[in-house]
Amino acid sequence: MKFLRNVLVSLTLSFAACAVFAADSEGGANSVKVIKSHAFADHGEAKYPADFSHFDYVNPEAPKGGELVLATIGTYDSFNRYASRGDAEVNSEAFYDTLMVDSDDEIGVLYPLIAESIEYPEDYTWVAFNLNPEARFQDGTAITADDVVFSFNKFMDQGVSFVKNYYKDVKNVTALSPHKVKFIFSKSNRDYIAGLASFNILPKQYWADRDLSEPLNEPPLGSGAYRVVDYKMGQFATYELIDEYWAADLPSRKGQQNFKRIRYDYYRDDTVALEAFKAGEFDFRRENVAKQWAEGYDVPAVKNGNIIKEELQHKIPQPMQAFVFNIQREPFKDRRVREALNYLLDFEWLNKNLFYSSYTRNTSYFENTPYKAQGKPDGLELEILSKYRDQLPKEVFSDVWRPNKTKGDGNIRNEMRQALRLLKEAGWELKDKKLVNTKTDKPFSFEILLYSPSMERVVLPFKRNLERVGIDVSVRMVDTTQYLNRLRSRDFDMTPQGYSAMPYPSSNMKLRWHTDYMDSTYNQAGVSNPVIDDLLEKIEASQEDEERLLALGHVFDRVALWNYYVIPQWHSKSFRIAHWNKFSRPDTRPKYAIGLDSWWYDPDKAESLGKKPN
Repeated sequence: MKFLRNVLVSLTLSFAACAVFAADSEGGANSVKVIKSHAFADHGEAKYPADFSHFDYVNPEAPKGGELVLATIGTYDSFNRYASRGDAEVNSEAFYDTLMVDSDDEIGVLYPLIAESIEYPEDYTWVAFNLNPEARFQDGTAITADDVVFSFNKFMDQGVSFVKNYYKDVKNVTALSPHKVKFIFSKSNRDYIAGLASFNILPKQYWADRDLSEPLNEPPLGSGAYRVVDYKMGQFATYELIDEYWAADLPSRKGQQNFKRIRYDYYRDDTVALEAFKAGEFDFRRENVAKQWAEGYDVPAVKNGNIIKEELQHKIPQPMQAFVFNIQREPFKDRRVREALNYLLDFEWLNKNLFYSSYTRNTSYFENTPYKAQGKPDGLELEILSKYRDQLPKEVFSDVWRPNKTKGDGNIRNEMRQALRLLKEAGWELKDKKLVNTKTDKPFSFEILLYSPSMERVVLPFKRNLERVGIDVSVRMVDTTQYLNRLRSRDFDMTPQGYSAMPYPSSNMKLRWHTDYMDSTYNQAGVSNPVIDDLLEKIEASQEDEERLLALGHVFDRVALWNYYVIPQWHSKSFRIAHWNKFSRPDTRPKYAIGLDSWWYDPDKAESLGKKPN
C-alpha cells in the first residue's frame, strides 16, 4: 500500500521553502512552531522550491498519445487493491490520487497533488492538509475534506487489520472547511505525516455503500489520471488517459502520464511472457532473471535495434530479498537451526553458474544506506546494546554477522560440518543418512513455497545441499492466488520474499517486526522479540535525534542479522530493461527509478520500427 511505504533518510534535518509561524494545535497558551509548506520531507530538505514548474527528470513538453503494452505474471479477480481476499488487478491502486506524491529523484519527499500545502507543528502531534479547490474525482465532482475524512475512516473500519492498529494513535480527523482537513494524534508521530500524505482518497459517493474489505468485480470510480475502458477478468485490463484530468498541469504531474492507453496483459508463466515480448506482444520488460538476460535476448530484433536492451546503473537502497523462515513453526523456532541452514546456501556457486556473476549478496536490512551495521559495536551503539545483554546472543557484541563465503566450486564440506554441528546442538542427528530429532525420532523435513517457475532452478541446488545433510525438502509451486492466500494465513515453512527494514529506521518498521503486528502479511517471519519491540519504540521516539537514530539503526541491524530470521539472497546494482524502439524519454533519468512514467510514444520511431525486419 502506498500510504504505508518506507522512505530513506538523508542526514540533514532542515526543511526548504517553508513558512514557519507560532501557533498551538488547540489554540492554547502553550505555543509551538507550525510549519506550513508546499512539501514534506521525512528527513532532510526538499529539493524543489514552492514555485517549481516540473521535476527535473521529465520533459514538460512531452506529447500525449499512443499505447504502452505491459505484461504481468499471474491473474486477477478484483479491482480492489485493499480487499482482504482475492487477487487485485496489478495497477488498481492507481485508480486513486493521493494527497501528496513522491519525487523519483529524492527519497521520502512529498509534493502537492490533491493537497496544495501541508501544515504541522514541530512536535508532530497533528497535521493539516489544504486541498486544491480544483481537485476532482473522475465523475467531475470536487474532492473535499469530507472525502479525506471518509477515506481514513473507511480504511480504519474496513481495511486490513494492521492498518487500524498502525494508525491507532490518530485520535481525531476533522474537516475544518470544505478544503482543509486536520488529523490530531494522541502522541508525537512524524511518520504518520508522511503516511497520511500518501493516503489514497476514495470517492464517498462510490464507496459509501460498498465494503472495502471485499473484492470488486468492476473498475471503481477513481480520482487518478487513468480509467479502465476495457478488460477481461484475469486476462487483461486497458486504461485510458482522461483528457480532462484535473492535475495534468500540476508541477508534480507535468511531463508524466503521457500514454493515451496502457494495457496490462496477464501471463501464467514468465518464460512464456519473455517469448511473447520478443514476438512484439508487449512493449517493455524489466528482466529479473540473469540467465534470461544473458541468453534469452539473442534474437534479430535486438541485433537490428528494434528492441533496445540496456542496463541502467543505480545505488538504490535494497530490500532484504531472502528465503524467509516461518519461525512460528518447528523446527525453525530454534535459532541454531536457522543459522545452520544459512551455511547450506552456496551463493558463490549460484552466482557463478546460474547468474553470470551479475549479483551482489545481501548483507544487511539497510543495504546501501548509512544504517547498515559495520564491524564491532562501540560508542552509543554499544551503550544501547548493553542494556539488552542478558537477552541477546553473545555474538551480537562481536563483528556484525555476514553470510559465509564459499569458493564457488560446489565443495561445501566445511559448511556442511558447521551446519551439522549446530543441528546436533539443537537436538538433531544423522541416522541412515536422514536427519532426525533425538527426542521424537521425527525426520527433519520442510517445504519451500514458490509461485515463480524461474525461482525453481535457484532453489534446486539449495535443496540438494540440504539433502546432503539429511534434510528432506519438498518444493511446492502454486499459482499466485494460492500463494497469496497461504502467505496471508502463514501457511508455509520457507518462502522467498522481501523482508526489510530499509530504507531508514522509522515507526513503519513495526508493520514487519513488532509483536503487535504478528497478523500482518508484512511480518512474514512471524517475529515476536521483546528486544526488537523495545528497539522499535526507541526508533519511533528518536526521529529528531539523527545521531541516536543512526546508532539504533545499526543496533537493529545487528540484532536482526544475528537472529537468522532469513537466509539472505542477492540484488542487482542496475535495472535490466528491454523495450521495443517506439518510445522517447527525457535526457535526465530519475535517480531512484527507471522513470517509465515520463516516457512518451514516438510515432516516428514506431513508423520506422514497422519497416525493419524482426
